[in-house]
Amino acid sequence: MKALKPSPELAAIIGAEPLPRTEATKRLWDYIKQHNLQNPANKRNILCDGALKAVMGKDEVTMFEMTGLVSKHLS
Repeated sequence: MKALKPSPELAAIIGAEPLPRTEATKRLWDYIKQHNLQNPANKRNILCDGALKAVMGKDEVTMFEMTGLVSKHLS
């Protein structure tokens, strides 16, 4: 997989070094689980804290939406 550079907003969560999309997604999930950001009523939804909201642009996203929104922050 090709290493992609994260935007400054995404880099605040996963780190600034270029990495493959799969690794970026893995690190994002690590952050979500570490900060207990999954909706307890529906684990497929992610509740965004300040750092995640800067990337996602919303208070809550589904895990399927998340991959599309994160793609915009990788170049």
